[in-house]
Amino acid sequence: MKVLYIATSFPEPQKGATIYTDLAEALHGAGHEITVVVSEQKRNKEKTELGNERGFEVLRVVTGNYYDVSLIEKGITSLRMPLVMKKEMKRHLQNRKFDFILFESPPVTNASLVAWAKRHFNCPAYLMLKDIFPQNAADLGIMKKSSPIYTFFSKKEKALYRTADWIGVMSEANRNFILANNESIDPKKVEIFPNTKKVQDIMVAETNLVMREKLGIPKQATVFLFGGNMGRPQYIELLCEAVKECKEEQDIFFLFIGRGTDRYRLDNVIKEHEIKNALLLENLPRDKFEQITREIDVGLIILDSRFTIPNYPSRILSYMEYGKPVLAATDRVTDIKELIEDANCGEWVWSGDSKAFIESIRKMSANESLSSQGQNGRKYLEQSFTVERSVKILEKHFN
Repeated sequence: MKVLYIATSFPEPQKGATIYTDLAEALHGAGHEITVVVSEQKRNKEKTELGNERGFEVLRVVTGNYYDVSLIEKGITSLRMPLVMKKEMKRHLQNRKFDFILFESPPVTNASLVAWAKRHFNCPAYLMLKDIFPQNAADLGIMKKSSPIYTFFSKKEKALYRTADWIGVMSEANRNFILANNESIDPKKVEIFPNTKKVQDIMVAETNLVMREKLGIPKQATVFLFGGNMGRPQYIELLCEAVKECKEEQDIFFLFIGRGTDRYRLDNVIKEHEIKNALLLENLPRDKFEQITREIDVGLIILDSRFTIPNYPSRILSYMEYGKPVLAATDRVTDIKELIEDANCGEWVWSGDSKAFIESIRKMSANESLSSQGQNGRKYLEQSFTVERSVKILEKHFN
């Protein structure tokens, strides 16, 4: 099958891999012809380019900055995105033939682009729903449900669901939420399409702590890693509370790696309170990040307690892949807590209870079965979340 994948994020090979690049590579490896059209940030590339990456075509369309920017700039970029991408697709792919369109949300503004592509290439479209917007913004108080901007984006969201022939959601809780809040959607077109990844053959037992030594992390400390975006959804305030409460505990060390709009909160707390057992890094090369992940003890998943939408962070898959137990502090509606319980790969607490979160940190730092919990997660990943599962789900719709 000839697949057109319209993407928002698709890093170049030298910049790393994501669940999206894993899926595209797996489709290509299964014998399908794939072309990726991705929105490229203005800060990363000067002009639109069509090239070959990972063995298939990738059209990088410069639309504007979308990540690590103000809400206003992000909104402007999301509105420009479908217009610019449509123009460049006409220019580069006008006479191509495609059998299937794969696209993702966020953003919700690409409904018109996908609708045009469906008509132009005369083929169906599959939505990989990774976030529920604008409800998530309302949950965090970023916008009011009574505001015109909420109404605007809500209409875009409805159009997105209408445009898709099938909607793949991350979990059962996601499916229930979508159907309960969108009565016009035919339940038959909504299915479970979990986050999956290409599972590497990794030696998870690591004794050579080269990155710990390089970063000055004590060998005897239990290291808690938070890696990824540090924005409003990740509830950085909870991490700030944890590092302040545990600043005198030498057997605990916090490592934070990533960028985001709320990163400065952690930076300020670490500096103002002169916290020695916490380290904040903006970024690490891919090989060094993978090495430090081998050497840490617990992976952290944090989400704001106010969410009414069932988020399902893909970051947990990386921790499971490296055989690391997870400590998740999230809202109560997500079913990631059931995943952790089923896999027996860590602990879950409600992120609205900072005392429980800190108690769990202390409990896990003294837990001698962390390694076995991590191995449980690795086994569960191999059984349930390999990228081949996603390919099989999509192939059911190809004919």
